[in-house]
Amino acid sequence: MDPILAHRLFRIGATAVTVETAVTSLAILLVAWLLARAARWLVVHRLPARASIALGTRYAIGRILGYLIVFLGLTVALQALGVNLAAFAVFGGALGIGLGIGLQDITKNFISGLIILFERPVQVGDRIEIGEVSGDVVEIRARATVVRTNDDVHLIVPNSKFISDTVTNRSFGHRRVRYRIPVSVAYGTDPRALEAALLGAAKQSPSVLKDPAPAVWFHKFGGSSLDFELLCWTATMLDRPGAFQSELNFLVHDALKRAGIEIPFPQRDVHIRSAAGLGTLIPPEGGGSNPE
Repeated sequence: MDPILAHRLFRIGATAVTVETAVTSLAILLVAWLLARAARWLVVHRLPARASIALGTRYAIGRILGYLIVFLGLTVALQALGVNLAAFAVFGGALGIGLGIGLQDITKNFISGLIILFERPVQVGDRIEIGEVSGDVVEIRARATVVRTNDDVHLIVPNSKFISDTVTNRSFGHRRVRYRIPVSVAYGTDPRALEAALLGAAKQSPSVLKDPAPAVWFHKFGGSSLDFELLCWTATMLDRPGAFQSELNFLVHDALKRAGIEIPFPQRDVHIRSAAGLGTLIPPEGGGSNPE
């Protein structure tokens, strides 16, 4: 054997680690890492379409498969070093306790990531809202999840947030959502005529679903207006709520204008009963001016 390859680098317990065993172990880890990446890519992008498996499910399967391959590679690499895995388990347990104390957040986020991959409350491609964050899930990593907003800003959200906080998943179960468009009109407006105008406006939008059909709710009698809500379902604009509401607002405005329905604004009448010096400012009836 080449004396360079047989040169001892260090010892792990009673096992001497040589250049040869170290290089072999590193090669095994590199191959395992490459295989894990290849397996994830094949599952996500090359899984047969006829299997009818959603993107989020394929992503979860690929991630878990990648973790298993890396774990097996690490086990084989340790064996190549000549490390006794039984003895290493005791050392690993002690190391795990130390890591659990010193790296609680990282450990918590990693476990949360595994829970997300297994339970799949959030999947890649879902439209989610968590706290002030709203966007599409583009990647679920071991420690954090990447969320892309409508401004094309990528936010890194710790996985534990998806376990401990309330998450609004607009894509869970089905990719459709209902939006409410408030509409206020002047008193004296025929509610049925307004209902017909709003439903006609909703039908003009190609983004509004026909089933479930749009609806109009008479919300309340306001201080200076009759308050309604136009409820519309969409499956194509759930990731662009602002654009969808703006489109409907334009259509509603045009429909109300055609129907001659007035959109009110607050008005106040002020009645002055008495005020000191008011007589010097307001001329008396008949048009005369006050004498000096």
